[in-house]
Amino acid sequence: MPTVVVPFRASGKSRLPADLREPLGRAMLADVVAAALGLGRVIVVTDDAAAPPSEVELVADPARGQGAAVAAGLARASGHALVVNADLPCATEEALRRLADAGPALVAAADGTTNALSLPDPSAFAPVYGAGSAARFAALGLVPVRIAELEHDVDVLDDLYSLTLPRGPRTALVTDRHKDAGARSR
Repeated sequence: MPTVVVPFRASGKSRLPADLREPLGRAMLADVVAAALGLGRVIVVTDDAAAPPSEVELVADPARGQGAAVAAGLARASGHALVVNADLPCATEEALRRLADAGPALVAAADGTTNALSLPDPSAFAPVYGAGSAARFAALGLVPVRIAELEHDVDVLDDLYSLTLPRGPRTALVTDRHKDAGARSR
């Protein structure tokens, strides 16, 4: 089974409403980690030691962007590794298994960025994140694959409420509370 590396920045969801940023970010991370733990070893690269559960290995975020964070996590991995962003509210263990079985692969977000990678050889990783990164990862030999549960990330509130797939239980709890609070304030 592959090692799963999850980069997580506590302040990473700046385009979400202030009252939702921290609880939603932590909930999505917890759901991604829960899915990943079904595969085995999980490494969370973070600037927030309180974020992940105790079953994961923590690596300090070098604070030089997502590429550097992923590289720091991969440096601790051996053999096949998956890189899975922490803002994938629909991630499941089965979806991660499909990604692992795809060989050298990537899952793109709708905006052309990259949500997840499958790296049979982690030393082949290149830090090419940012706008249009899916095309850059593909140019490096990673094969684009469609895995619906890994294609949906949350950057803005509309991303969250336009989801058609089931959300992880922690994410659902936070989003349902937010909807209820919004309905009461009208």
